[in-house]
Amino acid sequence: MIIFTNGHIRTQNPRQPNANAMAIANGRIFAIGNDDEIRSFKPAADREEDLAGRTVWPGLTDAHLHLDYYARGLNYIDCETTSRAECIERVALRCQATPAGEWVRGHGWNQNNWIEGFGNAGLLDQISGGHPVYLTAKSLHASWANSQALQLAGIMAGTPDPEGGRIGRDEAGQPNGILFENAMQLVEKIIPELTPAQLLPLLLDAQQHLWSLGLTGVHDFDGVNCFSALQALDLSGELKLRVVKSIPRQFLPMAVALKLRSGFGSDHLRIGSVKLFSDGALGPRTAAMLQPYAGEADYRGMALLDSEEIFEIGRQAVESGLSLATHAIGDLANHEVINGYAQIRNYEQECNLLPARHRIEHVQIIHPDDLPRLQQLGIIASMQPLHATSDWEIADRHWGERSQYAYALQSIRQLKTSMAFGSDAPVESPNPFLGLHAAVTRTRTDGSPDPQGWYPQQKLSLAQALEGYTTGAAYAGHYENDLGQLAPGTFADFIVLDQDPFSLPATDLWKLSPSGVAVGGEWVWGR
Repeated sequence: MIIFTNGHIRTQNPRQPNANAMAIANGRIFAIGNDDEIRSFKPAADREEDLAGRTVWPGLTDAHLHLDYYARGLNYIDCETTSRAECIERVALRCQATPAGEWVRGHGWNQNNWIEGFGNAGLLDQISGGHPVYLTAKSLHASWANSQALQLAGIMAGTPDPEGGRIGRDEAGQPNGILFENAMQLVEKIIPELTPAQLLPLLLDAQQHLWSLGLTGVHDFDGVNCFSALQALDLSGELKLRVVKSIPRQFLPMAVALKLRSGFGSDHLRIGSVKLFSDGALGPRTAAMLQPYAGEADYRGMALLDSEEIFEIGRQAVESGLSLATHAIGDLANHEVINGYAQIRNYEQECNLLPARHRIEHVQIIHPDDLPRLQQLGIIASMQPLHATSDWEIADRHWGERSQYAYALQSIRQLKTSMAFGSDAPVESPNPFLGLHAAVTRTRTDGSPDPQGWYPQQKLSLAQALEGYTTGAAYAGHYENDLGQLAPGTFADFIVLDQDPFSLPATDLWKLSPSGVAVGGEWVWGR
Protein backbone atom coordinates (compact mmCIF):
# COMPACT_ATOMS: atom_id res chain seq x y z
CA MET A 1 0.00 0.00 0.00
CA ILE A 2 1.11 3.58 -0.74
CA ILE A 3 -0.40 6.57 0.99
CA PHE A 4 -0.30 10.14 -0.36
CA THR A 5 -0.98 12.93 2.12
CA ASN A 6 -1.08 16.72 2.40
CA GLY A 7 -2.57 17.32 -1.03
CA HIS A 8 -5.38 19.35 -2.54
CA ILE A 9 -7.26 16.60 -4.37
CA ARG A 10 -10.10 17.36 -6.76
CA THR A 11 -11.67 13.92 -7.04
CA GLN A 12 -14.36 14.48 -9.74
CA ASN A 13 -16.51 12.25 -7.50
CA PRO A 14 -19.73 14.18 -6.73
CA ARG A 15 -20.16 12.25 -3.45
CA GLN A 16 -16.76 13.43 -2.20
CA PRO A 17 -15.55 16.33 -4.37
CA ASN A 18 -12.44 17.15 -2.36
CA ALA A 19 -9.88 15.31 -0.26
CA ASN A 20 -6.40 15.71 1.18
CA ALA A 21 -5.05 12.18 1.10
CA MET A 22 -5.49 8.75 -0.47
CA ALA A 23 -4.36 5.19 0.08
CA ILE A 24 -3.54 3.04 -2.94
CA ALA A 25 -3.35 -0.74 -3.11
CA ASN A 26 -2.84 -2.95 -6.16
CA GLY A 27 -3.02 0.04 -8.49
CA ARG A 28 -6.43 1.24 -7.29
CA ILE A 29 -7.72 3.74 -4.76
CA PHE A 30 -8.23 1.89 -1.48
CA ALA A 31 -9.45 4.88 0.50
CA ILE A 32 -9.59 8.64 0.12
CA GLY A 33 -10.27 11.35 2.70
CA ASN A 34 -8.45 13.67 5.06
CA ASP A 35 -4.89 13.22 6.28
CA ASP A 36 -5.84 11.68 9.64
CA GLU A 37 -8.18 9.14 8.03
CA ILE A 38 -5.59 8.00 5.52
CA ARG A 39 -2.68 7.99 7.98
CA SER A 40 -4.61 5.37 9.97
CA PHE A 41 -3.54 2.95 7.22
CA LYS A 42 0.13 3.82 7.73
CA PRO A 43 1.04 0.58 9.57
CA ALA A 44 0.04 -1.38 6.44
CA ALA A 45 1.68 1.01 3.99
CA ASP A 46 4.96 0.43 2.21
CA ARG A 47 5.58 4.16 2.04
CA GLU A 48 4.03 7.58 2.53
CA GLU A 49 4.52 10.43 0.06
CA ASP A 50 3.95 14.06 0.97
CA LEU A 51 2.17 16.02 -1.80
CA ALA A 52 3.31 19.27 -0.16
CA GLY A 53 -0.02 21.01 -0.69
CA ARG A 54 0.01 20.53 -4.44
CA THR A 55 -3.14 20.08 -6.50
CA VAL A 56 -4.10 16.58 -7.64
CA TRP A 57 -6.51 15.80 -10.47
CA PRO A 58 -7.58 12.49 -11.93
CA GLY A 59 -5.50 11.57 -14.97
CA LEU A 60 -6.87 13.25 -18.09
CA THR A 61 -8.08 11.40 -21.19
CA ASP A 62 -7.96 12.60 -24.79
CA ALA A 63 -11.16 11.16 -26.25
CA HIS A 64 -10.13 11.51 -29.91
CA LEU A 65 -6.65 11.27 -31.35
CA HIS A 66 -4.71 9.29 -33.94
CA LEU A 67 -2.06 7.52 -31.90
CA ASP A 68 -0.20 5.86 -34.77
CA TYR A 69 -0.15 9.05 -36.80
CA TYR A 70 0.80 11.15 -33.78
CA ALA A 71 3.65 8.79 -32.91
CA ARG A 72 5.01 8.78 -36.46
CA GLY A 73 4.35 12.48 -36.84
CA LEU A 74 6.77 13.32 -34.04
CA ASN A 75 9.44 12.73 -36.71
CA TYR A 76 7.61 14.39 -39.64
CA ILE A 77 8.33 17.84 -41.03
CA ASP A 78 6.27 20.43 -39.17
CA CYS A 79 4.36 22.09 -42.02
CA GLU A 80 2.25 24.36 -39.81
CA THR A 81 3.86 27.58 -41.01
CA THR A 82 2.69 31.14 -41.57
CA SER A 83 3.74 31.08 -45.23
CA ARG A 84 3.92 28.53 -48.01
CA ALA A 85 7.52 29.52 -48.70
CA GLU A 86 8.56 28.62 -45.15
CA CYS A 87 6.91 25.21 -45.51
CA ILE A 88 8.76 24.57 -48.77
CA GLU A 89 12.03 25.60 -47.14
CA ARG A 90 11.52 23.08 -44.35
CA VAL A 91 10.76 20.35 -46.90
CA ALA A 92 13.91 21.23 -48.84
CA LEU A 93 16.07 20.89 -45.74
CA ARG A 94 14.57 17.49 -44.92
CA CYS A 95 15.06 16.28 -48.49
CA GLN A 96 18.73 17.23 -48.32
CA ALA A 97 19.16 15.20 -45.13
CA THR A 98 17.21 12.12 -46.31
CA PRO A 99 18.87 9.13 -48.03
CA ALA A 100 18.21 9.06 -51.77
CA GLY A 101 14.88 7.63 -52.87
CA GLU A 102 13.26 7.53 -49.43
CA TRP A 103 9.83 9.08 -48.84
CA VAL A 104 9.78 12.51 -47.23
CA ARG A 105 6.74 13.06 -45.00
CA GLY A 106 5.30 16.19 -43.41
CA HIS A 107 2.10 17.30 -41.71
CA GLY A 108 0.23 20.43 -40.70
CA TRP A 109 -0.07 22.76 -43.71
CA ASN A 110 -3.18 24.89 -43.94
CA GLN A 111 -3.69 26.89 -47.12
CA ASN A 112 -6.16 29.13 -45.30
CA ASN A 113 -3.21 30.58 -43.37
CA TRP A 114 -1.11 31.20 -46.48
CA ILE A 115 -1.48 34.32 -48.62
CA GLU A 116 -0.35 32.19 -51.57
CA GLY A 117 -3.08 29.57 -50.97
CA PHE A 118 -2.67 25.95 -52.00
CA GLY A 119 0.69 24.66 -53.21
CA ASN A 120 1.20 22.43 -56.24
CA ALA A 121 3.37 19.52 -57.29
CA GLY A 122 5.76 21.71 -59.26
CA LEU A 123 6.80 23.71 -56.20
CA LEU A 124 7.82 20.50 -54.45
CA ASP A 125 9.50 19.11 -57.57
CA GLN A 126 11.95 22.02 -57.52
CA ILE A 127 13.33 21.07 -54.10
CA SER A 128 12.61 17.35 -53.66
CA GLY A 129 15.86 16.10 -55.19
CA GLY A 130 14.65 12.69 -56.31
CA HIS A 131 12.49 11.99 -53.24
CA PRO A 132 8.77 11.24 -53.33
CA VAL A 133 7.21 13.88 -51.06
CA TYR A 134 3.86 13.59 -49.30
CA LEU A 135 2.53 16.25 -46.92
CA THR A 136 -0.79 15.95 -45.12
CA ALA A 137 -2.91 18.98 -44.31
CA LYS A 138 -3.61 20.01 -40.72
CA SER A 139 -7.15 18.67 -41.12
CA LEU A 140 -5.93 15.25 -42.34
CA HIS A 141 -8.56 15.60 -45.08
CA ALA A 142 -6.24 16.80 -47.85
CA SER A 143 -2.65 16.21 -48.90
CA TRP A 144 0.05 17.70 -51.10
CA ALA A 145 2.30 15.46 -53.19
CA ASN A 146 5.12 16.04 -55.66
CA SER A 147 5.14 14.62 -59.19
CA GLN A 148 7.24 11.63 -58.25
CA ALA A 149 4.73 10.59 -55.58
CA LEU A 150 1.85 11.05 -58.05
CA GLN A 151 3.65 8.95 -60.68
CA LEU A 152 4.39 6.16 -58.21
CA ALA A 153 0.68 6.13 -57.33
CA GLY A 154 -0.33 6.04 -61.01
CA ILE A 155 -2.19 9.35 -60.80
CA MET A 156 -2.39 10.84 -64.28
CA ALA A 157 -4.66 13.12 -66.30
CA GLY A 158 -6.98 10.22 -67.08
CA THR A 159 -7.20 8.93 -63.51
CA PRO A 160 -10.82 9.26 -62.36
CA ASP A 161 -11.73 10.71 -58.98
CA PRO A 162 -12.30 7.86 -56.51
CA GLU A 163 -15.65 7.57 -54.77
CA GLY A 164 -15.70 10.04 -51.90
CA GLY A 165 -12.55 11.82 -53.06
CA ARG A 166 -11.24 14.38 -55.51
CA ILE A 167 -7.95 14.80 -57.36
CA GLY A 168 -6.95 18.45 -57.67
CA ARG A 169 -6.26 19.44 -61.28
CA ASP A 170 -4.85 22.43 -63.12
CA GLU A 171 -6.58 24.25 -65.98
CA ALA A 172 -5.28 21.68 -68.45
CA GLY A 173 -6.76 18.81 -66.44
CA GLN A 174 -3.40 17.56 -65.14
CA PRO A 175 -3.15 16.48 -61.47
CA ASN A 176 -1.80 19.45 -59.51
CA GLY A 177 -0.56 17.59 -56.44
CA ILE A 178 -3.48 18.34 -54.09
CA LEU A 179 -5.63 15.36 -53.09
CA PHE A 180 -8.90 15.54 -51.17
CA GLU A 181 -10.52 12.95 -48.90
CA ASN A 182 -10.46 9.39 -50.34
CA ALA A 183 -8.15 10.47 -53.17
CA MET A 184 -5.42 10.62 -50.53
CA GLN A 185 -5.56 6.83 -50.32
CA LEU A 186 -4.21 6.57 -53.88
CA VAL A 187 -0.81 7.69 -52.58
CA GLU A 188 -1.03 6.46 -49.00
CA LYS A 189 -1.60 2.86 -50.05
CA ILE A 190 1.77 2.76 -51.85
CA ILE A 191 3.82 4.32 -49.05
CA PRO A 192 5.59 1.49 -47.19
CA GLU A 193 3.74 0.87 -43.94
CA LEU A 194 5.51 0.47 -40.67
CA THR A 195 5.13 -3.00 -39.22
CA PRO A 196 3.76 -3.36 -35.69
CA ALA A 197 7.33 -4.13 -34.54
CA GLN A 198 8.58 -0.87 -36.09
CA LEU A 199 5.75 1.02 -34.41
CA LEU A 200 6.59 -0.18 -30.91
CA PRO A 201 9.40 2.27 -30.11
CA LEU A 202 7.45 5.14 -31.69
CA LEU A 203 4.41 4.39 -29.53
CA LEU A 204 6.56 4.21 -26.41
CA ASP A 205 8.02 7.60 -27.27
CA ALA A 206 4.51 9.00 -27.86
CA GLN A 207 3.39 7.57 -24.51
CA GLN A 208 6.10 9.60 -22.78
CA HIS A 209 5.08 12.75 -24.64
CA LEU A 210 1.43 12.29 -23.68
CA TRP A 211 2.24 11.66 -20.03
CA SER A 212 4.26 14.89 -19.94
CA LEU A 213 1.07 16.74 -20.91
CA GLY A 214 -1.04 15.15 -18.16
CA LEU A 215 -2.74 12.48 -20.29
CA THR A 216 -3.10 9.01 -18.81
CA GLY A 217 -5.68 7.78 -21.33
CA VAL A 218 -6.55 8.17 -25.01
CA HIS A 219 -9.23 7.05 -27.46
CA ASP A 220 -7.37 6.05 -30.61
CA PHE A 221 -8.82 6.23 -34.13
CA ASP A 222 -5.96 4.74 -36.17
CA GLY A 223 -5.65 1.36 -37.88
CA VAL A 224 -4.95 -2.30 -37.26
CA ASN A 225 -1.15 -2.09 -37.17
CA CYS A 226 -1.47 0.28 -34.25
CA PHE A 227 -3.87 -2.14 -32.54
CA SER A 228 -1.44 -5.00 -33.05
CA ALA A 229 1.44 -2.96 -31.61
CA LEU A 230 -0.68 -1.86 -28.64
CA GLN A 231 -1.57 -5.48 -27.87
CA ALA A 232 2.12 -6.40 -27.89
CA LEU A 233 2.90 -3.53 -25.51
CA ASP A 234 0.00 -4.53 -23.26
CA LEU A 235 1.21 -8.14 -23.09
CA SER A 236 4.74 -7.02 -22.26
CA GLY A 237 3.50 -4.65 -19.54
CA GLU A 238 4.96 -1.60 -21.31
CA LEU A 239 1.59 -0.08 -22.19
CA LYS A 240 0.65 2.18 -19.29
CA LEU A 241 -1.73 4.51 -21.10
CA ARG A 242 -5.39 3.49 -20.88
CA VAL A 243 -6.28 3.12 -24.56
CA VAL A 244 -9.73 2.75 -26.11
CA LYS A 245 -9.19 1.43 -29.65
CA SER A 246 -11.70 2.07 -32.42
CA ILE A 247 -12.40 -0.36 -35.25
CA PRO A 248 -12.11 0.94 -38.84
CA ARG A 249 -15.31 0.49 -40.83
CA GLN A 250 -13.76 -1.99 -43.27
CA PHE A 251 -13.06 -4.43 -40.44
CA LEU A 252 -16.63 -4.45 -39.09
CA PRO A 253 -17.48 -7.86 -40.66
CA MET A 254 -14.42 -9.41 -38.98
CA ALA A 255 -15.26 -7.81 -35.64
CA VAL A 256 -18.84 -9.11 -35.87
CA ALA A 257 -17.61 -12.60 -36.80
CA LEU A 258 -15.38 -12.54 -33.70
CA LYS A 259 -18.30 -11.26 -31.56
CA LEU A 260 -16.25 -8.33 -30.29
CA ARG A 261 -18.04 -5.86 -28.05
CA SER A 262 -17.37 -2.23 -27.22
CA GLY A 263 -15.78 -2.06 -23.78
CA PHE A 264 -14.16 -5.49 -23.92
CA GLY A 265 -10.47 -5.73 -23.08
CA SER A 266 -7.84 -5.35 -20.39
CA ASP A 267 -7.05 -2.69 -17.83
CA HIS A 268 -4.97 -0.82 -20.42
CA LEU A 269 -6.55 -1.66 -23.79
CA ARG A 270 -10.25 -1.87 -24.62
CA ILE A 271 -12.40 -2.09 -27.73
CA GLY A 272 -14.10 1.17 -28.67
CA SER A 273 -16.52 1.99 -31.47
CA VAL A 274 -16.67 1.37 -35.20
CA LYS A 275 -15.35 4.50 -36.92
CA LEU A 276 -17.29 5.96 -39.87
CA PHE A 277 -16.87 9.13 -41.93
CA SER A 278 -19.98 11.02 -43.02
CA ASP A 279 -18.18 14.00 -44.60
CA GLY A 280 -14.87 15.82 -44.93
CA ALA A 281 -13.53 18.85 -43.06
CA LEU A 282 -13.86 22.62 -42.89
CA GLY A 283 -10.28 23.46 -43.92
CA PRO A 284 -10.45 21.93 -47.43
CA ARG A 285 -14.18 22.83 -47.65
CA THR A 286 -15.31 19.21 -47.85
CA ALA A 287 -17.61 19.34 -44.80
CA ALA A 288 -21.18 18.56 -45.92
CA MET A 289 -23.50 21.54 -45.43
CA LEU A 290 -27.27 22.02 -45.58
CA GLN A 291 -26.75 25.32 -47.39
CA PRO A 292 -23.93 26.40 -49.73
CA TYR A 293 -20.64 27.74 -48.44
CA ALA A 294 -20.58 31.51 -48.07
CA GLY A 295 -20.03 33.20 -51.42
CA GLU A 296 -20.58 29.99 -53.41
CA ALA A 297 -23.89 29.52 -55.16
CA ASP A 298 -24.04 25.74 -55.23
CA TYR A 299 -21.11 24.11 -53.45
CA ARG A 300 -22.11 22.27 -50.25
CA GLY A 301 -19.08 20.04 -49.57
CA MET A 302 -18.83 16.25 -49.77
CA ALA A 303 -21.39 13.97 -48.13
CA LEU A 304 -19.89 10.49 -47.74
CA LEU A 305 -22.73 8.65 -45.96
CA ASP A 306 -26.47 9.22 -45.65
CA SER A 307 -28.76 8.12 -42.82
CA GLU A 308 -29.80 4.88 -44.50
CA GLU A 309 -26.19 3.80 -45.00
CA ILE A 310 -25.39 4.65 -41.40
CA PHE A 311 -28.37 2.61 -40.24
CA GLU A 312 -27.35 -0.44 -42.27
CA ILE A 313 -23.82 -0.31 -40.89
CA GLY A 314 -25.09 0.37 -37.38
CA ARG A 315 -27.55 -2.54 -37.50
CA GLN A 316 -24.67 -4.96 -38.03
CA ALA A 317 -22.64 -3.31 -35.28
CA VAL A 318 -25.26 -3.26 -32.52
CA GLU A 319 -26.20 -6.88 -33.11
CA SER A 320 -22.64 -7.68 -31.99
CA GLY A 321 -22.62 -5.17 -29.14
CA LEU A 322 -20.52 -2.57 -30.97
CA SER A 323 -21.24 1.16 -30.95
CA LEU A 324 -20.61 3.63 -33.77
CA ALA A 325 -18.35 6.69 -33.71
CA THR A 326 -19.14 8.76 -36.79
CA HIS A 327 -17.10 11.72 -37.99
CA ALA A 328 -19.44 14.62 -38.79
CA ILE A 329 -18.30 18.21 -39.36
CA GLY A 330 -20.97 19.97 -41.42
CA ASP A 331 -24.59 20.50 -40.36
CA LEU A 332 -25.85 18.23 -43.15
CA ALA A 333 -23.48 15.48 -42.04
CA ASN A 334 -24.58 15.82 -38.41
CA HIS A 335 -28.23 15.78 -39.49
CA GLU A 336 -27.77 12.56 -41.47
CA VAL A 337 -25.86 10.89 -38.65
CA ILE A 338 -28.52 11.81 -36.10
CA ASN A 339 -31.24 10.47 -38.42
CA GLY A 340 -29.26 7.25 -38.87
CA TYR A 341 -28.75 6.89 -35.14
CA ALA A 342 -32.47 7.43 -34.57
CA GLN A 343 -33.19 4.43 -36.78
CA ILE A 344 -30.57 2.40 -34.91
CA ARG A 345 -32.20 3.29 -31.58
CA ASN A 346 -35.54 2.02 -32.89
CA TYR A 347 -33.86 -1.16 -34.07
CA GLU A 348 -32.15 -1.69 -30.70
CA GLN A 349 -35.51 -1.34 -28.98
CA GLU A 350 -37.31 -3.67 -31.39
CA CYS A 351 -34.63 -6.34 -30.91
CA ASN A 352 -34.33 -5.89 -27.13
CA LEU A 353 -30.69 -4.86 -27.47
CA LEU A 354 -28.94 -2.72 -24.89
CA PRO A 355 -28.56 0.82 -26.27
CA ALA A 356 -24.97 1.21 -27.46
CA ARG A 357 -22.91 4.29 -26.63
CA HIS A 358 -22.97 5.83 -30.09
CA ARG A 359 -20.81 8.90 -30.62
CA ILE A 360 -20.54 11.72 -33.09
CA GLU A 361 -16.94 12.80 -33.55
CA HIS A 362 -16.52 16.58 -33.79
CA VAL A 363 -20.15 17.88 -34.04
CA GLN A 364 -18.50 20.98 -35.45
CA ILE A 365 -21.60 22.75 -36.76
CA ILE A 366 -25.13 21.57 -36.10
CA HIS A 367 -28.52 22.94 -37.10
CA PRO A 368 -30.35 24.26 -33.99
CA ASP A 369 -33.26 21.88 -34.63
CA ASP A 370 -30.87 18.95 -34.24
CA LEU A 371 -29.28 20.13 -30.98
CA PRO A 372 -31.85 18.57 -28.58
CA ARG A 373 -31.85 15.29 -30.51
CA LEU A 374 -28.34 14.48 -29.28
CA GLN A 375 -29.55 14.11 -25.70
CA GLN A 376 -32.91 12.62 -26.68
CA LEU A 377 -31.16 9.80 -28.54
CA GLY A 378 -28.41 9.31 -25.96
CA ILE A 379 -25.66 10.31 -28.41
CA ILE A 380 -22.25 11.22 -27.02
CA ALA A 381 -20.84 14.47 -28.40
CA SER A 382 -17.11 13.79 -28.81
CA MET A 383 -15.69 17.27 -29.38
CA GLN A 384 -12.36 19.07 -29.59
CA PRO A 385 -12.43 22.53 -27.94
CA LEU A 386 -9.21 23.58 -29.70
CA HIS A 387 -10.93 23.31 -33.09
CA ALA A 388 -13.05 26.36 -32.22
CA THR A 389 -10.12 28.65 -31.55
CA SER A 390 -8.03 27.22 -34.37
CA ASP A 391 -10.82 27.48 -36.96
CA TRP A 392 -12.73 30.64 -36.08
CA GLU A 393 -11.38 32.65 -39.02
CA ILE A 394 -12.17 30.06 -41.68
CA ALA A 395 -15.48 29.24 -40.01
CA ASP A 396 -16.51 32.89 -40.27
CA ARG A 397 -15.25 32.99 -43.87
CA HIS A 398 -17.04 29.86 -45.09
CA TRP A 399 -20.04 29.56 -42.75
CA GLY A 400 -20.80 33.20 -41.97
CA GLU A 401 -23.60 33.70 -39.45
CA ARG A 402 -24.07 29.94 -39.19
CA SER A 403 -20.93 29.92 -37.03
CA GLN A 404 -23.10 30.80 -34.04
CA TYR A 405 -24.06 27.11 -34.10
CA ALA A 406 -20.46 25.91 -34.51
CA TYR A 407 -18.44 24.26 -31.73
CA ALA A 408 -21.51 24.85 -29.57
CA LEU A 409 -20.10 23.48 -26.33
CA GLN A 410 -22.36 25.31 -23.88
CA SER A 411 -25.53 24.82 -25.94
CA ILE A 412 -24.88 21.08 -26.11
CA ARG A 413 -24.04 20.85 -22.42
CA GLN A 414 -27.12 22.81 -21.32
CA LEU A 415 -29.25 20.15 -23.00
CA LYS A 416 -27.55 17.55 -20.73
CA THR A 417 -25.84 15.76 -23.60
CA SER A 418 -22.95 13.45 -22.66
CA MET A 419 -19.71 15.08 -23.79
CA ALA A 420 -16.16 13.81 -24.19
CA PHE A 421 -13.26 16.09 -25.13
CA GLY A 422 -10.11 15.44 -27.14
CA SER A 423 -7.74 17.03 -29.62
CA ASP A 424 -7.81 15.04 -32.88
CA ALA A 425 -4.00 15.04 -32.61
CA PRO A 426 -1.99 15.50 -34.72
CA VAL A 427 -4.62 17.88 -36.15
CA GLU A 428 -4.29 19.89 -32.93
CA SER A 429 -1.90 19.59 -30.01
CA PRO A 430 -2.95 16.88 -27.54
CA ASN A 431 -2.09 19.21 -24.65
CA PRO A 432 -5.31 19.11 -22.57
CA PHE A 433 -4.51 22.45 -20.93
CA LEU A 434 -4.68 24.10 -24.33
CA GLY A 435 -8.06 22.42 -24.75
CA LEU A 436 -9.27 23.58 -21.34
CA HIS A 437 -8.13 27.12 -22.14
CA ALA A 438 -9.99 27.07 -25.46
CA ALA A 439 -13.19 25.73 -23.89
CA VAL A 440 -13.19 28.29 -21.08
CA THR A 441 -12.04 31.41 -22.97
CA ARG A 442 -12.94 30.75 -26.65
CA THR A 443 -9.70 32.56 -27.53
CA ARG A 444 -6.29 31.58 -28.79
CA THR A 445 -3.34 31.89 -26.46
CA ASP A 446 -2.59 35.32 -27.94
CA GLY A 447 -6.08 36.51 -26.95
CA SER A 448 -7.55 36.62 -30.46
CA PRO A 449 -10.12 37.25 -31.73
CA ASP A 450 -10.88 39.47 -28.68
CA PRO A 451 -10.94 39.23 -24.86
CA GLN A 452 -14.61 38.19 -24.83
CA GLY A 453 -13.89 35.19 -27.03
CA TRP A 454 -15.43 33.90 -30.25
CA TYR A 455 -19.18 33.47 -29.69
CA PRO A 456 -18.65 33.79 -25.92
CA GLN A 457 -22.07 32.33 -25.13
CA GLN A 458 -20.48 28.95 -25.89
CA LYS A 459 -17.84 29.22 -23.16
CA LEU A 460 -17.72 26.55 -20.47
CA SER A 461 -16.69 26.96 -16.86
CA LEU A 462 -13.45 25.19 -15.94
CA ALA A 463 -15.41 22.61 -13.93
CA GLN A 464 -17.61 21.88 -16.94
CA ALA A 465 -14.64 21.63 -19.30
CA LEU A 466 -12.76 19.33 -16.93
CA GLU A 467 -15.64 16.85 -17.03
CA GLY A 468 -15.04 16.37 -20.75
CA TYR A 469 -11.48 15.14 -20.09
CA THR A 470 -12.39 13.02 -17.06
CA THR A 471 -15.83 11.58 -16.33
CA GLY A 472 -17.19 12.29 -19.82
CA ALA A 473 -14.30 10.60 -21.58
CA ALA A 474 -14.43 7.68 -19.15
CA TYR A 475 -18.11 7.06 -19.88
CA ALA A 476 -17.58 7.26 -23.64
CA GLY A 477 -14.83 4.62 -23.36
CA HIS A 478 -16.67 2.18 -21.05
CA TYR A 479 -14.23 3.07 -18.27
CA GLU A 480 -16.67 4.92 -15.99
CA ASN A 481 -16.15 2.46 -13.10
CA ASP A 482 -12.37 2.72 -13.37
CA LEU A 483 -11.37 6.18 -14.64
CA GLY A 484 -12.35 9.83 -14.61
CA GLN A 485 -12.50 10.22 -10.85
CA LEU A 486 -10.51 9.38 -7.76
CA ALA A 487 -12.78 7.24 -5.60
CA PRO A 488 -12.48 3.90 -3.79
CA GLY A 489 -12.10 1.16 -6.40
CA THR A 490 -11.00 3.33 -9.33
CA PHE A 491 -7.57 3.15 -10.92
CA ALA A 492 -5.05 5.35 -9.12
CA ASP A 493 -4.27 7.42 -12.21
CA PHE A 494 -3.62 11.04 -11.29
CA ILE A 495 -1.61 14.15 -12.10
CA VAL A 496 0.06 16.61 -9.75
CA LEU A 497 0.03 20.36 -10.49
CA ASP A 498 2.14 22.95 -8.72
CA GLN A 499 -0.66 25.51 -9.14
CA ASP A 500 -4.39 25.11 -8.62
CA PRO A 501 -6.00 25.83 -12.01
CA PHE A 502 -9.19 27.00 -10.30
CA SER A 503 -7.27 29.82 -8.60
CA LEU A 504 -5.68 31.09 -11.83
CA PRO A 505 -7.04 33.52 -14.41
CA ALA A 506 -8.64 31.51 -17.22
CA THR A 507 -6.25 33.15 -19.68
CA ASP A 508 -3.32 31.37 -17.98
CA LEU A 509 -4.69 27.82 -18.17
CA TRP A 510 -2.73 27.01 -21.30
CA LYS A 511 0.56 27.59 -19.48
CA LEU A 512 0.02 24.71 -17.04
CA SER A 513 1.76 21.35 -17.13
CA PRO A 514 1.97 18.58 -14.55
CA SER A 515 4.95 18.16 -12.24
CA GLY A 516 4.09 14.50 -11.75
CA VAL A 517 1.95 11.83 -13.44
CA ALA A 518 1.03 8.51 -11.85
CA VAL A 519 -0.66 5.45 -13.35
CA GLY A 520 -1.84 2.76 -10.97
CA GLY A 521 -0.28 4.74 -8.14
CA GLU A 522 3.23 4.56 -9.63
CA TRP A 523 5.03 7.56 -11.08
CA VAL A 524 5.43 7.33 -14.85
CA TRP A 525 6.54 10.92 -15.46
CA GLY A 526 8.05 13.54 -13.17
CA ARG A 527 7.29 13.31 -9.50
